[in-house]
Amino acid sequence: MDKIQPALYLFPVGLSEVSLSEVLPQHNLDLLRGIRHFVVENLRSARRFLRGAIHDFPIDECEFTELNEHTSPELVGPMLEPLRCGMPMGVISEAGCPAVADPGADLVAVAQRESLAVVPLVGPSSILLALMASGFNGQRFAFEGYLPIDEGERRKRLREMTRRIESERQTQIFIETPYRNNRLIKELADALPSRLSLCVASDITGPRQSIRTLPLEKWRREKYDYNKVPTIFLLYSL
Repeated sequence: MDKIQPALYLFPVGLSEVSLSEVLPQHNLDLLRGIRHFVVENLRSARRFLRGAIHDFPIDECEFTELNEHTSPELVGPMLEPLRCGMPMGVISEAGCPAVADPGADLVAVAQRESLAVVPLVGPSSILLALMASGFNGQRFAFEGYLPIDEGERRKRLREMTRRIESERQTQIFIETPYRNNRLIKELADALPSRLSLCVASDITGPRQSIRTLPLEKWRREKYDYNKVPTIFLLYSL
């Protein structure tokens, strides 16, 4: 492969325990071979990803900097110093696409402000894959992240999401801590209008993948168990 051009390369990571060759193009792996400076969400998972992508990857020759939800804003800019000096850099999230519901967005924002090249690479995104398979509106949608823990704020958010679905025809996408998945489905089925539909997309791209869209009234009677399985939820009115 020719010398890699200096840029901030955004490397998607697999969503489940499957071979990376099933979810990532060879081009990504070729680019990885030429990069020695990485900004990662989690050092351990990044090392595991690199070893899974290229079994003989020279990890000991690399420089890793962690960027996560606890990183102070003033520390983000200096992470780009290798790129400013003309060396390519890679960004690796814990799962899925960097900078999408991910702290890597802060690094990309700095690169854009400084007119440094940013190169997004092809790979799995649980948000888009779930939306594709849901049957819901793919032209108007919003990712809400985690719902509020506070009961009052949670009810308020659910009412607002329902309003957006019914008045703006906007698909609502959100996630929950995996051990609360079953509880969340019951909560949605009990609290929201029966006319809404819920898509539950679990273990996307993995061996236990399950993507099901049902009206909430049917989820009330359905038997399911998504406990501790990475899952994404979508609401809409079909």
